[in-house]
Amino acid sequence: MRDIVIGKTYRHFSGNYYRVLYLAVDSVTNEEVVVYEQLGDKHTVWVRPLNLFNEKVDQEKYPDAMQIYKFEPIDKFDGE
Repeated sequence: MRDIVIGKTYRHFSGNYYRVLYLAVDSVTNEEVVVYEQLGDKHTVWVRPLNLFNEKVDQEKYPDAMQIYKFEPIDKFDGE
């Protein structure tokens, strides 16, 4: 599994950008989760299981996707 870096910005394959705020553990299931914030105008905070944050794009469902993974790290985000 790929390492997810707190504070790093990631691009979702749909084109939105997110910054990882925390890696956490669900208190009920003990599942590792990623807490991340949408960048740009909304700044909505999201939570997603780590394994789903790390998963590859389903190329059959999304044949035009330009990324291998649903979330890929980027070096710089100029939208803020």
